[in-house]
Amino acid sequence: MLELLWDVFKETATDTLKVIPVLLLAYGLMELIEHKAGDHSKELVRKSGRFGPLYGSLVGALPQCGFSAGASSLYAGRVITVGTLVAVYLSTSDEMLPILLSENIPISTIAKILGLKILFGILAGFAIDAGVRTFRKRHDEPTDLVPDIHHVCEHDAAHKEEDGVLKSTLLHTVKIAGFLFLVSFALAFLMEVVGKDRLQGLLISTPVVAELIAGLIGLVPNCAASVVITQLYVEGIIGAGPMMSGLLVGAGIGFIVLFKEHDKPKKNFCIVGLTYFFGVLFGVLLDLLNVTL
Repeated sequence: MLELLWDVFKETATDTLKVIPVLLLAYGLMELIEHKAGDHSKELVRKSGRFGPLYGSLVGALPQCGFSAGASSLYAGRVITVGTLVAVYLSTSDEMLPILLSENIPISTIAKILGLKILFGILAGFAIDAGVRTFRKRHDEPTDLVPDIHHVCEHDAAHKEEDGVLKSTLLHTVKIAGFLFLVSFALAFLMEVVGKDRLQGLLISTPVVAELIAGLIGLVPNCAASVVITQLYVEGIIGAGPMMSGLLVGAGIGFIVLFKEHDKPKKNFCIVGLTYFFGVLFGVLLDLLNVTL
C-alpha cells in the first residue's frame, strides 16, 4: 500500500508541475481581464434591464473569478433581477477554463462547453424572470423586477482583488495547483484501488444520479468544486451531462456573498435551489440527447 501511495504521489506531482506554466499564463490573462474590464462588465449588467439574463450570462462566462460574487452584491442592492443572477451563476466557469487549457483539451471542446453554459444561463434566466413577472401580475404586485436600475450597491466593490496582477496570478496559481494536486492524487489512488472501469460504470451507467451528485458537488462554495468536476471529466470518469451539471451549479463564492449581503434567507435558498434545478435539468437533457463534448 505504501509503495502504491508513493507511486501515485510521484506521478501526480510530476503531472501537476507540468501544468503550472499553463496555469500561470491563463491566470495572468484572467487577472488582466478582470482588472481592465471588471467595472465595465458590471456597468453593462447594471444597465441591461429586462435583457439582464442575456448580458449576465455573456459577462458571467468571462474568466473573471469574482464576477459571481459581484453579481450577488448587485442583486442584494436590487440592481439586477433574480433571473440575471441565476444566469450569471450558471455561466460562471470558476476554475474550469485554466484547468481544461492545462490539460490540452481541444479549443473547440472548450468553446462548446462555454457556449452551452452561456445558452443555458440565458434560457434559465429569462424563464425565471418571466415566471416572477407572471406571479406578481396575478397577485397585483409591481412587475418591474429592477425598481431602481441606477441604484449603487454599497458592497459592489467587495471581493475585488486589490493586489497587483503579478502577485494575484502567483497566489491563484499556487492555490489551484495545490487543489489540482490533491484532487488528482485522490482520483488516481481511487482508480488504482477501485478500478477506472468500475468507477466509470457507477457514474456513467446511472446518468440522472450522476447529474444529481455532480450538482451537489457544484454547490460547494469554493473553487475546489470546479476543480473536482473538471478533473473527473478530464479523467473520463464522468460524461458531458454530469460535467455540465456540476459546472453549471458551481458559482464559486457567489453563494457565500449572497447569504452574507442579502438578508432574506428564504429567497436565498430559493435562488440556490433554482440554480441546482436548472443545472441538473440541463445536464440530464444533454445525456438524453447523447451529446458528447
